[in-house]
Amino acid sequence: MQPASNLEPGQARPEHAGADQAWPDQAWEVEAVLAWHDDNAKAAIRSLLDDCKHLRQQLALAESVMSRGMARGWAPRYERDAL
Repeated sequence: MQPASNLEPGQARPEHAGADQAWPDQAWEVEAVLAWHDDNAKAAIRSLLDDCKHLRQQLALAESVMSRGMARGWAPRYERDAL
């Protein structure tokens, strides 16, 4: 497998040139994650789960120091909507 190309967020892939696309498609993202972890799916999953845990901790920390007035009544949700 070839390593993922150096594509920055906001850049369209060459085959999508001219398309108004902020991020590459999901299939490409999966391939990029696997390439980053040398095609080790378990390492990729572990890394993504660690990222998820870290972001949930950051969200909980932000929620604890954020006043209700600052967010105009908005409260974060820790679970996403079902697909």
